[in-house]
Amino acid sequence: MPALTGREIAVPNQAPHAQILGLGVYRPRRVVTNEELCTWIDSSDEWIRSRSGITERRWAEPDETLAAMAVQAASEALADARIAASDVGCVVVATVTHLEQTPSVAALIAHQLGAVNAAAFDISAGCAGFCHAVALGRDMVHGGSAGYVLVIGAERLSEFIDRHDRATAFIFGDGAGAVVIGPAQRPGIGPVVWGADGGQYGVIGQTRDWKAYMDDPTGPRPFIQMSGQQVFRWASYEMAPVANRALQAAGITVNELDAFIPHQANMRIIDTMVKALKLPGDVPVARSIAEMGNTSAASIPLAMEQMRRTGKAPRGGTALLVGFGAGLSYAAQVVTLP
Repeated sequence: MPALTGREIAVPNQAPHAQILGLGVYRPRRVVTNEELCTWIDSSDEWIRSRSGITERRWAEPDETLAAMAVQAASEALADARIAASDVGCVVVATVTHLEQTPSVAALIAHQLGAVNAAAFDISAGCAGFCHAVALGRDMVHGGSAGYVLVIGAERLSEFIDRHDRATAFIFGDGAGAVVIGPAQRPGIGPVVWGADGGQYGVIGQTRDWKAYMDDPTGPRPFIQMSGQQVFRWASYEMAPVANRALQAAGITVNELDAFIPHQANMRIIDTMVKALKLPGDVPVARSIAEMGNTSAASIPLAMEQMRRTGKAPRGGTALLVGFGAGLSYAAQVVTLP
C-alpha cells in the first residue's frame, strides 16, 4: 500500500490524560416503599428484600422530567468541578428512557445548561451506558476533540414498567447522575474493557416492539421485560473476568482499590461478584440499590455520590466501575474519584 502524502493534520489541545473533575446527582422526591409496591403486585417486603436487596426506590413526579433531572445533576457536577457550562465541549447522555426518537435529550440539556459550545448526543447501552459514556469522554479529552466532557446517566424507568408485573415492578427506579471529565497530568480514567453478547439480545428488552404497537395500538404498550435467572447467571459470573481485565489494563490489583462501584442491579449479584473478585474485606462496596433500586445508566454515578457523601469512599481514591445490562452490553474501567 503506497504511503499517504499531503499536509500533516494538526491535532490541537490534546491532553496527556483525563480524569473525573466533578460529580452531581438528582434523586426524585417520591419514595416508593416495598409495602406500597405490594399493593399492586402479589409479593411481600421480605420476598423483595431477599431476592434483590431493595427496600425502596424513587419514582419521578410529572415535573421531574428526564431532562429536568439531568440538568440538576449536571449543574451540580459542573459546580463541583468549578467548570462553566460554556467551557464544555461535549454532552453525552446515557439513557434508554428518552421518549422521543429524535432529537437527542442531550441537545436539550446542553441548551438548558448554557453549554453553547458543546456537541451533544445520546447513547443507548442499557445499564452499561454510563461506563460507555465515561470511556468516550476520556478519549475525547485525550484526543483533543473536547476540553471538557459532561457525561450524564439519566433514567425514568417507572414509565417503562408494568406496575402489576411481579417479576419487574419492584426492581426499577428513577434518577440522574453526572460527571465532568477534563484534562489531567496523570491517568485518572483507565482503559475501558467493554463488549456486547448479542446472542442474548432478548434477555432484557421490551414486551413488544414499537412497530407491533403501531400496528395494533389497542393492545398493551411495550414494557420492560427480563429473564431474571439468565441475567443473574450472566452478570454474577461473566462480569468478574471483565472487572479483572479492567484492573489489569489499569495496571493495579484488587488489593489497591479504595472502592468497588458496580452497577446496582441486584444485591445478590453484587455479593457474588465480590466473592468472585476475591475483594478484600476492607474495600468498601457500593450498595445504593437498597434505597434507589435499579436506575440503569444512572446507577453508578448515584452510587458513587452516596459513597463519597457518606465517607465510605475517599476523594481521590481509586475505584473500579462495572456496568452491565441490555444488549447484553458491559463495560468496566478503573477511575480516580473526584
